[in-house]
Amino acid sequence: MPLSVIVSFVVVFALMLLAVSMALKFFDARRKKQVADMLDMASGETKVSVSNLLKELEPERPTGIKRLVASLQFSKHAAEQIQQAGLNWSPTRLIAAMGLMAVPGLGIGSMVPFLLNGPVTAIVLALVFGGLPYFIVRQKRKKRLAALEEQFPEALDFLARSMRAGHAFSISLEMLGEELADPLGQEFRALFNEQNLGAPLDLALRNFASRVPLLDVRFFTSSVLLQKQTGGNLSEILSRLAYVIRERFRLKGQVKAASAHGRLTATILTLLPVFTMLALLVVAPGYLQGMAQDSDGKWLIGGAIAAQVLGNFFIKKIINIKV
Repeated sequence: MPLSVIVSFVVVFALMLLAVSMALKFFDARRKKQVADMLDMASGETKVSVSNLLKELEPERPTGIKRLVASLQFSKHAAEQIQQAGLNWSPTRLIAAMGLMAVPGLGIGSMVPFLLNGPVTAIVLALVFGGLPYFIVRQKRKKRLAALEEQFPEALDFLARSMRAGHAFSISLEMLGEELADPLGQEFRALFNEQNLGAPLDLALRNFASRVPLLDVRFFTSSVLLQKQTGGNLSEILSRLAYVIRERFRLKGQVKAASAHGRLTATILTLLPVFTMLALLVVAPGYLQGMAQDSDGKWLIGGAIAAQVLGNFFIKKIINIKV
């Protein structure tokens, strides 16, 4: 095995160990801070400030080097993604899984250097294999958020009917958490339990919005808090909000049907070169080997793969119409 491959493997493995160690320290410090905050809240020493809903100023966002350092806090980002995906993993487990999956990528890239040379292929495959656990979490998060969004109009109608029947908002939340199916029922149970244990309503709703990062949930949170400050018929507000959400779903379905041709084109253009390559390998096994062995041919293969990925990315951006 070449010395450069061994050095690359040692460097990448050391970086992985350093990342796992830093993630463990960060997660332990975060857990201690959460326990301290819970103890402060239980003792009544923490004061919760209520901000103005009509015009809420966003905190100043870091720029330059501070923004780069903040973006490197992968443990916090991973914890949010895992929680929103509904998994019982920990950030440490996800980072460890990414590190373990990167090791086979290094080995395969070292043995089959199909991109430029061995170290480059090993690093690329290590990044691809290492990103698979994170990709799985993202897919589960996307599927769970879609299910939450589909259940949300029904939940708003339930709250509106319960409040018209004379129940208080907190009692309606408890009934909704018990009657509604998961995953949204689980989130509403967490919202009710948090409020029932003494947290202010605005804080519980904001935590609910952070756990379920949907536009409809932000509308619901803003409506409830605004009604709390100004008064009004909350059941009527929730009914109208459920109607607006259903209309948006209908419009989203029309847009999805109109963009079906673009999605089909993206799929065909992405898979056609792959199937063509596989067919050539079966029909004429030596036809593509010359390009893979030539130095310029390796650059052409790498450029073709990069162009394919970029083309698929831009097509997805074009057909992804926000509603």
